[in-house]
Amino acid sequence: MATFKPAYLIHGDDHGRIGERRAALRALAERESGSGGVECLEGDGATPEALARALSAMTFAIGRRFLVVDGIERWKDADVSAHLVPALETIAPDTTVAFFGREEGRFKVGAALVTAVERAGGVVAVERMLKARDLPGWLQGEAGPLGVQLDRDGARALVALVGERQQRLMRELEKLAIERGQGAKIGRDEVEQSAAQSSERQVWGLVDALVAGDARAATGAFLTLDAQGESVGRLVGLLARRMRDVLTIARRLEAGEPAQQIKKGLKMSPWAADRRIAEARASDSTRLAGALEALADLELAAHGASELADRTEAIRAISRIAA
Repeated sequence: MATFKPAYLIHGDDHGRIGERRAALRALAERESGSGGVECLEGDGATPEALARALSAMTFAIGRRFLVVDGIERWKDADVSAHLVPALETIAPDTTVAFFGREEGRFKVGAALVTAVERAGGVVAVERMLKARDLPGWLQGEAGPLGVQLDRDGARALVALVGERQQRLMRELEKLAIERGQGAKIGRDEVEQSAAQSSERQVWGLVDALVAGDARAATGAFLTLDAQGESVGRLVGLLARRMRDVLTIARRLEAGEPAQQIKKGLKMSPWAADRRIAEARASDSTRLAGALEALADLELAAHGASELADRTEAIRAISRIAA
């Protein structure tokens, strides 16, 4: 049987890692006490005062009681001190509270909650995203336990191709280790052959669905990419670049320029050029221009927004583009 602390506080700006830890703790709690032994406070219902009431309330659950609390990055120190500190000081021995704070911009977990958790005998863990300049070195260190050697150029190429989200980078590194095998030496060439193709294939599915006007398939493709750790900001850039290429070709075709002549002037492989021309023929310049406008709106709406807001705006934009 697992041993639990009275409280856990996991916070920081690495939202992906925090989400993974939340899911893992909840699964462990449900194995320990069943789904009836786990209570979640989130949204408007997650306040220091509401949690204090929940901690003092009677419960008929059998076994350890778990309370999972989200949104604590918005709590004020004064509210924590007034309502929650006394409740944590007298927390029941068969109760565990797990706090999760996804910090962003001005929303930070306050010192009052950190101190209260520590005084209650709990554990505080900070999940910070590495700075971009530190990611290549981190990747090289992670390659060792996977049984492969990743050189500096290969690590830099992986970051350039995949982005800066550590969960996504780790997944791509694991795939490289599986593809290349134990003891493999991985450099820029190996990364570009594998990770670049993988990343492109994932985005192609989304673009294909958008160009074809299939909103359901496009939404499904986006949610798959989102679950893999793709950021909305990076996707907007990739989609806009692809849409601009197809729009340029569509306008040239509508002007009567032969496809073979267009193909000769495209700076891409013959296979990719044929694909872009086919996409342009399947749509029209007016619709593609509208799609680019929707992507621009999405980029503006997502700037500085939360991860959830990013995702919501992206789904709305996909529906508009594919309509």
